[in-house]
Amino acid sequence: MGRRRVAVVSQSAEALASRPEPRFRRPFGQGRPVSLFTLGTMRTLDSPAQMAAVLEAAVALGINHIETAPAYGPAEMFLGQALGQLERRDPLTRSSLVLTSKILPGLGVEEGRDQLRACLRRLGVPWLDNLAVHGLNRPEHLDWCLRGEGADLLAWAEGEGLVRQVGFSSHGTNDLIKAALTSGRFAFCSLHLHLFDPERLPLAAAALAQGLGVMAISPADKGGRLYAPPAQLVADCAPFAPLELAYRWLLSQGISTLTLGAAQPGDLLWAERLAGASGPLTPQEQQAIDRLQAAGRARLGESWCGQCRECLPCPSAVPIPALLRLRNLAVGHGMEAFASERYNLIGRAGHWWEQHDASACAACGACLPLCPHDLPIPDLLVDTHRRLAAAPRRRLWG
Repeated sequence: MGRRRVAVVSQSAEALASRPEPRFRRPFGQGRPVSLFTLGTMRTLDSPAQMAAVLEAAVALGINHIETAPAYGPAEMFLGQALGQLERRDPLTRSSLVLTSKILPGLGVEEGRDQLRACLRRLGVPWLDNLAVHGLNRPEHLDWCLRGEGADLLAWAEGEGLVRQVGFSSHGTNDLIKAALTSGRFAFCSLHLHLFDPERLPLAAAALAQGLGVMAISPADKGGRLYAPPAQLVADCAPFAPLELAYRWLLSQGISTLTLGAAQPGDLLWAERLAGASGPLTPQEQQAIDRLQAAGRARLGESWCGQCRECLPCPSAVPIPALLRLRNLAVGHGMEAFASERYNLIGRAGHWWEQHDASACAACGACLPLCPHDLPIPDLLVDTHRRLAAAPRRRLWG
């Protein structure tokens, strides 16, 4: 039964692979090429009609990659209904879509099999193009994939033809992500890659060089709530919109695809405007980014943190660079609403985000001789907490 299923899936995959791909597709691991933008379904949860309208708009714009997850409430069920409607109306277009869903690490083999089968039933499909291990954030998660029950589960899913390739998403440390990328287990990854947080870009570049697919997670929202930018940021990015620059910067780096979570067809505006914008930055775009960065540094003055990470490890486990990056955004670019939102998630999101905020600083001074810019780090952490955790009183800087 397993061998027959693999053969059927293989034949279907070969038929799809033989079709000429539209322009502006990028390789994605060993699977089918994907559009520059990926439709994320986390926000399309109101009704099946909403999902159908957003999917139809995305397909009309040339988006062929759809990303969903069981954790997204009714998203898989609504998407399955919309895909069924599209299949009946236009089977050729339906067959061109690339589907990605997710599974959490730590499951037992039988539980994982049941969850994957349920995912396929909700989507109304016999197999997935891509299955991502969702939230590979801790060393034990990677061990589960490589040596634990996850290794058996993923091998079974691929062997049965239920999944064409396996990848992962991660909010973990750079060392953990590097270990996952070099393990040989994964064909693609989903990472936080943002114009205002380029720390993981070398990891993405290494993954692309190995032939892995790379998807940028939420460049609009987690990248700085760039769909609703503050006036200062708009001015800094002119004549381009902040989100336009952020998208173009990622595409110019060769990132395979950028997720775009849409609640309505109008949210796909930038996917339409930038549908073919896959080349290097134009001189005008590069100049705008240079001006943006220079303006931020000028406002921060001597308090600018260059994110070199030389201050780590902190004896109190304070994630100094991550916190000072939020301060950079608030002071340098007027992005206080976003920075405060992220800051106040610390300690409240489990292994998905940092555990200690700036109030954990013991002012021991261990970081001071390590900083190449001689920053008064304990004072800056106090200021970060005052700005982002409570109504500001006396400010030390700015």
